[in-house]
Amino acid sequence: MLFPRREPNIRGVGGIAMIPGCRIQKNILKVTLVFVAASGLAQAPPKYDLATEMKVKGVVEELKLVPPNGGKPVAYLVLKSGADTVEVLLGPKKFLDDMGASFKPPDAVEITGSKVKQDGADLILAREVVKGDDVLTLRFKDGKPAW
Repeated sequence: MLFPRREPNIRGVGGIAMIPGCRIQKNILKVTLVFVAASGLAQAPPKYDLATEMKVKGVVEELKLVPPNGGKPVAYLVLKSGADTVEVLLGPKKFLDDMGASFKPPDAVEITGSKVKQDGADLILAREVVKGDDVLTLRFKDGKPAW
């Protein structure tokens, strides 16, 4: 042979450039990851604030689970306290089940917790729930979750 055999010198041939859809897939993946991270941050649970700790007595109107089906549901109490209705974040339903705790209307309870804002609404992050002679500790005195 007079001339050595060489590969053609054409830009864009070989590697990832041969598959134009691959770049698009990578960009879609990046955008998806950004949205997932942003939505996760937007729905981050509020922080327990010792400065806003308070006690409230009331009657359970409802035990809500979010999400209601599947996933790892978080338990909320809707509590009637006088003329007011208060929403109380208890914690993961699995933790309540493990502790043998149950709440249903018209259980009378006393909640010790931190009053915070979530999505513009008042919410109490429960640290301790007293129902009759039973005491359920959901958070330690510094506000860190017990689960």
